[in-house]
Order: sequence, then structure tokens, then C-alpha cells
Amino acid sequence: MKFKNKTIYECVECGWEHPKWNGQCANCGEWNTLEEKKPEAFEQLAGITNVSSGNSKKANTRPEALQLNDIDCSEDVRFDTGTSELNRVLGGGLVKGSVVLLSGEPGIGKSTLLLQICAEMGQKVLYVTGEESQRQIKIRANRLGYIDTQNLLITQSTDLLGIATTIKEEKPDIAVIDSIQTMRLDSLSSSQGSVTQVRECTNLLIALAKSMEIPVIIVGHVNKDGGIAGPKVLEHIVDTVLYFEGDRRLSYRILRAVKNRYGSTNEIGVFEMQDKGLKQVENPSAMLLSGRPNGVSGISVLCTMEGTRPILAEVQALVTKSGFPSPRRVSNGFDYNRLCLILAVLEKRTDVFFGSCDVYINIIGGLSATEPAADLAVALALYSGICDISIPETLAVFGEIGLGGEIRSVGNTKERIRECARMGFTHCIIPDNKAVPKNADIKITPVSNLKQMIHSISTTK
Repeated sequence: MKFKNKTIYECVECGWEHPKWNGQCANCGEWNTLEEKKPEAFEQLAGITNVSSGNSKKANTRPEALQLNDIDCSEDVRFDTGTSELNRVLGGGLVKGSVVLLSGEPGIGKSTLLLQICAEMGQKVLYVTGEESQRQIKIRANRLGYIDTQNLLITQSTDLLGIATTIKEEKPDIAVIDSIQTMRLDSLSSSQGSVTQVRECTNLLIALAKSMEIPVIIVGHVNKDGGIAGPKVLEHIVDTVLYFEGDRRLSYRILRAVKNRYGSTNEIGVFEMQDKGLKQVENPSAMLLSGRPNGVSGISVLCTMEGTRPILAEVQALVTKSGFPSPRRVSNGFDYNRLCLILAVLEKRTDVFFGSCDVYINIIGGLSATEPAADLAVALALYSGICDISIPETLAVFGEIGLGGEIRSVGNTKERIRECARMGFTHCIIPDNKAVPKNADIKITPVSNLKQMIHSISTTK
């Protein structure tokens, strides 16, 4: 592409380009955010994208077009990360030539997870740090007990052109960039972490990953709203976006994929932060149900699906008399609008009144119950809370609630029941359908509406 010899001004907030300087960005409306982008910067960026060849000029050749049937993918195109929970989230491992963006709150454990992966993979890894020194990485590795790693190379730099040269010379199997907000291109006048720097640095890393067919893992910061800092295009151009979630004051962490071109986005990985780093949680159901109180009203157990994995979670509901003209509705881990819908259905179909009560819903363990199968467990916890009756400890439920009070069937019924039986539950309330599975280890009660569910609870007690 031939760039015209003129100056372009770019907004550091949204990346919108302007032909001349203005006090206010015409796209996002922010003031004093336009920075000059010199034409020679375009020329240099156009020349360094072809990092796989020896020369620095971009090859002006016609790209080869192949038929889909002629593309060879018989070789193993994935790397085993050495961590089964991460493999599950990625869809089986790191794909060669892929670019993975890992984001999370400060101190959540992103760098710790990456250092453990580098030590356990058994591949040649180049770890590029822009935030810590090499000595600090060594101290953390000693603390984690990974001091005998021979295939891990550490470099400290923020100059992405120099980093690209190092990757070309070292030819690692995997490259880790920690973090993209600290990387810079000297040809750009904007500061580190700006929209322009983040976008162009990521584009260069993507070109490097595709040309050399090595996976690149990029660490991204988050803003105060919890989203990934930088332009939204950053999430569009990478292959996989992972979020590391959890409360820093608690020990459990959840790794979730919100975008994955090579696997499902429904899988989650569960970890526990310990003194020696992150430990995989092979049985998340036992973790989420640990410490569950007995004989307390407003508590039910939900069996939800996270990808192909059924997980049991504790649902807590607190219903108290409100001291305000407008009662409060608070939901943690469950959709607020869905909570309001369930409250309206319960009032209409079961003759219980929540209009003068404050309602609080909480999914224990930091899990987000996003699928409709969580409706029945939330409704049961709400009914238990307002009537002040306790639910049997060995009862689990799942099902979707309609506006008519009917309970609709959900998928993966057999897998959910099998997980309930494995965790020691003896009774399961499920939606009524034509093919109710049979299981000798657990009692199954199919119900078709909310009144039948309440009746089954009263007969169970």
C-alpha cells in the first residue's frame, strides 16, 4: 500500500483517524485526544510485517490461494500445555500459529499461570516481560519451585521490533508477551498503552505468529469497568480471548474463554491459588459445595453445564422484610432481569408475595449461572427463603421456568443426573418430558410446573 505524504491525527481513545487536528474527536467525543501520526511510521510498519523473510521490505507478491481440500493439517497442530484445565478451555491445547489474549484483574495470577505453563509444557518457550526484570522472574520461579526448567528463555524488553528479531533468531516453540500494554514501536509517536500502540503491536505479533507458525500468548490489562484495556479491535483480531476471574481475597480462580476460534467458549477451568502457585481443581462440584450449611432456609443446589462438564453449585436466597418504599433486588452470579422474571412468575403462579420484601440471590464460589437451567434452583431457593423452610441436603434441581409457571426441559439431562449421583445426592427434581432417564442410584422426580415442585418438596419433608 502506498501512503500519501500527509499527516494524520489519531484519537488515542478510540483510534479514529482525522485529516487535521481538532480539539474534539468526531467519533467518541473526547477532548484533546488527537495525536499526530507521521507518514514514515506507516512506511516502517508496512516494511516490518514480513518478519519471516530476511529482508526488511514487504514482499510485493501475489498471495497463494489453495483449495480447502488441498490444505494439509495431518500433523499435530496443538501443543499440550501440561495443564488439563487450560487444555479444556483452549479446546485441547495451544494451536500452532494462534494468538491467545489472557486478561484479568491485577494480582489475579496471570503471570503465575503463564510461568507454570512454561515450566510444564516441555517446549522451548521465550518469555518476554515488560513489567518485571529477569531477576524478579527468577525469584518468582524459585518460590514456585520451577528452578530446573531448561527450556525457558527470559528476556526483558519493551521494544517490539527488537523482540521480533529475538523471536526470529531464537525460534522458540511458544512466545509469551507480558504484557501488550507495555510494548511499544518507536516509529509511533503515541505513548505505551495507547490505542495506536496496542493495536499496531498486536498486528505485528499476529503477523509474526502466522508466518513462523508459533503460538503467541499475550497478557492484557483490564480497565476499571473490567473490560480489556485498549481498542475493541484487539479482541477481534486475536484467535482466543481468555478471562481469569475470581476474588483476590479468595483462593479459587476461574479461567473462562469468551472467544475461541479453535474450540468451545462454554468450557471453564478451575484453579486454587496456593503458596506454590496455582493448583488445578479436578472436582469443581466438591469445591463449590464445601462449607454448605445444613438446615438453613433459602439454600438449594443447582446442576449446571459448563461446556461438557456438569457442575453442582450452591444457590443462596435471602428474603427479608424491606424498610424502604421500593424493595431491593440484588443478584450476584445470576442475571438480574431473570431474577425479576422468576419473582413475578412465583407471585402469579404460587400465590407467594415478594412485593414488600428485599430479595438477595448469590451463587457461591464466584460461579456465574447463565444458562436457563438455573431458573428452577433459584425459584426453589426463593420459595424456601420466603416460607422459611429448609431444603433437604441431598436434593438437587435444574430446569427452565416459563411465564406460565411451566418447567421446561433442558439439555444434557443424563450427564447432570450422573453428576448428582456421583456427588452423593439421593433425590433430583427435573423437568417432566417424554424420556425421563432412569438411574438406580438416585430418586428422580419429574415435575411440569411450579406447583408440582412445591408439592414434591412438601412430601419429601
